[in-house]
Amino acid sequence: MNYKKLGTTDIDISTICLGTMTWGEQNSQEEAFEQMDFSLENGVNFWDTAELYAVPPKAETFGHTETIIGNWFEKTKKRKDVILATKVCGPARDYIRNGENSFVGKNLETALHNSLKRLKTDYIDLYQLHWPERNVNNFGRLGYVHKENEWNKFEDVLVELQKYIEQGKIRHVGLSNETPWGVMNYLKLSKERSLPRMMSIQNPYSLLNRSYEVGLAEVSIRENIGCLSYSPLASGFLSGKYRNKQFPKGSRMERDWDFWTRYRKPNTNEAVEEYFKISEKYNIDMSQMCIKFCEIQDFMSSVIIGATTMEQLKTNIESVKVNLDKEIINEINEIQKKYPNPCP
Repeated sequence: MNYKKLGTTDIDISTICLGTMTWGEQNSQEEAFEQMDFSLENGVNFWDTAELYAVPPKAETFGHTETIIGNWFEKTKKRKDVILATKVCGPARDYIRNGENSFVGKNLETALHNSLKRLKTDYIDLYQLHWPERNVNNFGRLGYVHKENEWNKFEDVLVELQKYIEQGKIRHVGLSNETPWGVMNYLKLSKERSLPRMMSIQNPYSLLNRSYEVGLAEVSIRENIGCLSYSPLASGFLSGKYRNKQFPKGSRMERDWDFWTRYRKPNTNEAVEEYFKISEKYNIDMSQMCIKFCEIQDFMSSVIIGATTMEQLKTNIESVKVNLDKEIINEINEIQKKYPNPCP
């Protein structure tokens, strides 16, 4: 396994991060336990979850994933072996604290303490803001139209987070689905006011969505705040399993077709087919090729993998052993030119 530092901390995180959002929905607790056992045994020490999970999000499964992880910690007594990341929801869903979700005050206190309770731990290694309170173009939305709304200013959020860091309930903080403007403002205030520093940016990045390279890549490298890429396989499209309009039983597209619209775009299938041809040409597993491409980016701290079967998990973790030479990368880049970011 490969490791990198988390932001400016002295924490070594595996460059493959165990994603967990299927636990409690597509995966049972027993299956999740098996994934956690295997991942830790194979050097994956960095795990990511969220209070919102399982996914697709709904009231009846809210918090289930954290509960499963907490049950594993209770059973194995291995909490200290894991660098654990979770997230607090931004405003959106009425069933989460009556929809009054914000990153300050009673809402944040309740969210954090409930996560700690479900996870059966007294601290979170990386506490992330799942998406901004302000109106931004996240989750693949384009055509930014500025519309102001009520949101807590960055300094107020950092002051609030500092309180829980001082209490030992949070070690470090990070962002998710954030913009370059948001990241730089958080970093500027942290430096000027001696407030907690954001250590990571969890945003989408894959061969179907390389938009991170446009603005955030420079921020990551210059400011030492690496990307934690989610959806490196574009919800399974870049594994090749949906080629030729096949939707295997139990897969995300077969189970929740209406939810995963982000990757059903005009040039998705064409781009996937071209990447598949490259993997065939060089005799590389397609999933491993796509994950490895993410991992080797200079701005990348860790690639978040998600699997519903042990076979998928093993394949994804073993991507660290793959080597992509310059010729393969050049061919991948040519496809990006032909089908630029079909799933932003």
